[in-house]
Order: sequence, then C-alpha cells, then structure tokens
Amino acid sequence: MKKRFQKYLVIAVLCTVVMCLFSVSVMSAGSEATVSEVSVVQSTDTTATGARTFTSDKNSDSSQSEDKISQKPGFAERFYTNFIQDNRYRLLLNGLKTTLLITLFSMAIGLVAGFLLALIRVAHDKNGSVRILNLLAKLYITVIRGTPASIQLMIIYFVIFASTDINQTLVAIIAFAINSSAYVSEVIRSGIMSIDVGQFEAGKSLGLKFSSIMTTIILPQALKNVLPALGNEFISLLKETSVCGFIGLADLTRGGDLIRGITYDAFMPLIAVALIYLVIVIGLSSLVSLMERKLKKNER
Repeated sequence: MKKRFQKYLVIAVLCTVVMCLFSVSVMSAGSEATVSEVSVVQSTDTTATGARTFTSDKNSDSSQSEDKISQKPGFAERFYTNFIQDNRYRLLLNGLKTTLLITLFSMAIGLVAGFLLALIRVAHDKNGSVRILNLLAKLYITVIRGTPASIQLMIIYFVIFASTDINQTLVAIIAFAINSSAYVSEVIRSGIMSIDVGQFEAGKSLGLKFSSIMTTIILPQALKNVLPALGNEFISLLKETSVCGFIGLADLTRGGDLIRGITYDAFMPLIAVALIYLVIVIGLSSLVSLMERKLKKNER
C-alpha cells in the first residue's frame, strides 16, 4: 500500500515540475514578444521622426532655393555687372576699334591686289597673253577661295610667322587682305567681262592701247556694275574678322567673350556684340544703296 502511495506521490511531483516549467517558458515567451513590440514601436517612432525631419529639411531647402530664384539679379544689375563695373565696356570699344582697323586695311589692300589679279585674268581672256601669270593667278584664287579664312589666319600666324615676334593685328590684316583679294578679283573680272565686247573693239579701232581702253572705257562701267557685290564683300569681310580670337587678338567678338568669362553671363555681352555688328552692317548697306542711287542719277 505504501509502495503505491509513494508511486502516486512521485508521479504528482513530476507533473507539478512539468507544469511549473511550462508556465515559466510561456511567461518568458510573452516577455520577449512584449520587448519586440516595444522595439518595433520605438523604431517606428524613430522612422516617423526622421521622416518629419527630412521633410522639414527638404521644405527648408526648397524655400531657400525659391529665395535664391526670387533674388535673381534684374536687368539693371546685370547691365551694370557686364558693362559698367570695372569699365568692362572698354573691352567692347577696344575690340571694335581693332575690328574696324583690320576690316578697312584688309579691304583696301584686297581691292588693289584683286584689281591686279582681275587685270591679269582679263588680259589673258582678251589677248591670250600672260599665260604663266594667269595660271598662277588661277591657282592662287582656287586655293584661297577653297580654304576657310580661319585656317588661313592660323597658318600665317602659327606657321609662316611662327619664328618672328610680329604684331597680331598686322597678321590679321595680311591674312584677310589675301582672302579678300581672291574674291574681289573674281567680282571685278565678272564686271569687266559683262561689258559689251563691241566697246572694246571700238576702242581698238580708234587706235587705243589695251591699258587706255580699260581705264577710260571698260573700268568706269564695270565698277558701277560691281559696286553692290563689292559692298557685300566688305560686309562679309567685316563679319569674317570675328575669328581673330583664334590667334589671341582682342577684336570685338573676343571682347564680348572676355566679359562672359568674367561675369559668367553669356546673354548680355554676346547680344551686345551681335547688335554692334548689326548696326555697322545696316550702315554699310545704306551707304552702298546711296552710292548706287547717285550713280543711277548720273546715268540720266
């Protein structure tokens, strides 16, 4: 009897121990779940706080950018910065002087050289003489008209005069005079060839020499016919001088670019350069039209 009682007692004790262990494990699992929930809640609160902070920072950055946009300088301030401050307008004035100097001297030299080339071509076409000179003139005109003016300018400065300390303005005058002479020669030649052949034959019948026929009969009529084309050549030459910056020459275009490099504002200096070119071209076109009208009145 005692043995059975002891057996049941042992079983009861074991069951009690098992129940106690089970309850302890359940309590520990519940505490871990509570801790994880608290950590999740805390991390959620931290994320929400960070999001609010990021949103506020973003709003502050956007407000600062809007303030910067609203504080963008106006036209008067930009005009002062580009032209008045530090007398930067002088860069344009000095560049304009250089551009006009190069254009005038290049056109004058180009007219003389082009006239001589045209006479050589016409003399060969009329009389069949000066064959070698005519061949050289044709080769010269072909090469000059077939290559860009900027390449000719750089070849003359960096190749031909590379070993000499020559003035850049003089180099530009030489380069553009050479370029202009090729075009002027063809303009004058076309004007001479447009005159009726009968007038040349009439001069011959009067016993006049070739030079006298050209200077007294042919050229006065030819120059009147080619005046608009020469005016266009002068205008084209003026605009072609804008490539002088390739050899470091401070012409009008280079002056505007220097202002742009200082102020980091490309609009106002480049527009100013374009307007200056436009005004000069309009003035030259008006002058050519006036000369044409006067020549037409003399015909009447």
